[in-house]
Amino acid sequence: MTAVSLDANAIAALVEEAGLAPSMHNAQPWAFRYRNDLGTMLLRGDSSRVMEKADPRNRALHLGCGAALFNLRVAAARIGREPQTTLLPAPDDPWLLAEVRLDQPVRRDDDLAVLHPAIRRRHTSRFPFTDERVPDAVLDGLRAAARLEGARLHIPEAWHLQELLSLVHDAESREALDAEVREELAHWTFTGSEDAMAPKQGIPARAFGPRQYDVTAPVRDFALGRAVPGRDTAAFEKHPCLALLGTAGDEPEDWLLAGQAMERVLLQATLDGLACSLTSQALEWPELRWAVRDPISTMGHVQMVIRLGYGPAGPPTPRRPVSDVLEIA
Repeated sequence: MTAVSLDANAIAALVEEAGLAPSMHNAQPWAFRYRNDLGTMLLRGDSSRVMEKADPRNRALHLGCGAALFNLRVAAARIGREPQTTLLPAPDDPWLLAEVRLDQPVRRDDDLAVLHPAIRRRHTSRFPFTDERVPDAVLDGLRAAARLEGARLHIPEAWHLQELLSLVHDAESREALDAEVREELAHWTFTGSEDAMAPKQGIPARAFGPRQYDVTAPVRDFALGRAVPGRDTAAFEKHPCLALLGTAGDEPEDWLLAGQAMERVLLQATLDGLACSLTSQALEWPELRWAVRDPISTMGHVQMVIRLGYGPAGPPTPRRPVSDVLEIA
């Protein structure tokens, strides 16, 4: 049975929810094109939103686009469409990241739609978490979520957790000393008051979270030493729950798989009542990234560090309007 064609409103709604995915510095580096004649959505990376200093291989760009792709798949399943996905469908066009057919009814065994309520609830939280331990059963469920998307989620032992925190703080020190990295980061972060003319991308001051009291938490301080009116100082959890998300390979297809796995983990964690944030500082320095991997794990390449716990949800961050990222042909 062939599904009825999607109208423009349905297509726009799918892209709106896809665009709620996390991306590095909330750059939202994606563009969508819907082919009416084929019932197919094309996902492209936006080369105007690359970060040459922090992401020279565009690995993080692919992760963000992979997360948006996963949201698209969930949203499509929610309206009864089976998202038949092909990654990197045109070898001669590396910016064409995925092709998703949406012209068939959803399979009875497709479980993506159950994650749909979390798409709008998921926000990055850079606030302190409590010291309540995340139950093993919840972590097992998140590990299973990552495996469903071809990735692995590993929870470091205490000894490696301390090493990981040291690497995060090493990366912060390197960032503080690198004027070009700081300039690039400042381009995507905003410390002033927000109004109707505020940017529709990047990280606003309200999402920075409080300043760390003792500078030991794995939460990036996007203020970069700039004054933020009304920003408080707080103590963060001493023993954070960090998870390493990784893949066997380290090429564009692996990054897209990791981005989808990352979003599946984040949505499942949201449904499980967890707050989450992403910690990528140490992964942005090649000489540090190799050390992030736990040597006793079989994970090949770490793609993201995810902070999990119980605490306040983060505020929503700006989003580009659908008209800026969608073309219907």
